Amino acid sequence: MGKNKLQRFSEMETFERVFQPRFEDVFRKDYSLKGRWSAEVFGNDRPIVLELGCGKGEYTVGQAEADGGRNFIGVDIKGARLWKGAKIAHERELVNVAFLRTRIEFIESFFAPGEVEEIWVTFPDPQLKRRRNKKRLTGALFLNRYRTFLRDHGLVHLKTDNDLLFAYTKELVIYNGIEIVHETENLYNSAFLSETLSIKTFYEKQYLSDGSSINYISFRLPSGLQVIEIPEEDD
Repeated sequence: MGKNKLQRFSEMETFERVFQPRFEDVFRKDYSLKGRWSAEVFGNDRPIVLELGCGKGEYTVGQAEADGGRNFIGVDIKGARLWKGAKIAHERELVNVAFLRTRIEFIESFFAPGEVEEIWVTFPDPQLKRRRNKKRLTGALFLNRYRTFLRDHGLVHLKTDNDLLFAYTKELVIYNGIEIVHETENLYNSAFLSETLSIKTFYEKQYLSDGSSINYISFRLPSGLQVIEIPEEDD
């Protein structure tokens, strides 16, 4: 491991709102803050918004700066990337931001039913090798995990440059009768572009500079719905 990474990991240990649980703290068990994020981390009862696979944390920090009435948690397993957003939040004294270093496969261990108001998935790995790849963050497996802690009909947002991931997600949502709030294949030419949607991550800026259009979809996930994967064409 490089010297810079070691320094960053060491510095993150000093940040008040960065949480890095051990594997044994969350594997098949509840994390100590489950159901307690508002009271013990933020000290208020404002809504909580998650960014899953937050990378360098630009979206989490940007939302927190734009909306002081809600609390934001960025989640990623890559500590060296997470450090950047955590450092910015620390230096700017943003009290409505926290970062959680963990695998998203364990996300149910961290949040209680109804504890989260919204989920953002920004430019994830599209995982397109197989249609029903279980690692896809907008696939049925993960949506069923999210609904265990997302408030009933809470919003899920996806921003992606990948047309196939966008089309798959939209098809899955329609297949399950889930309400779509907004969807577009060209976000920056859409009628509903907002301050929040205009926040650009490091990777998004690269995609835009290459001439890519940004796909966006948001939908309301019912907590009582068992999301069913789209059958394979040869099933």
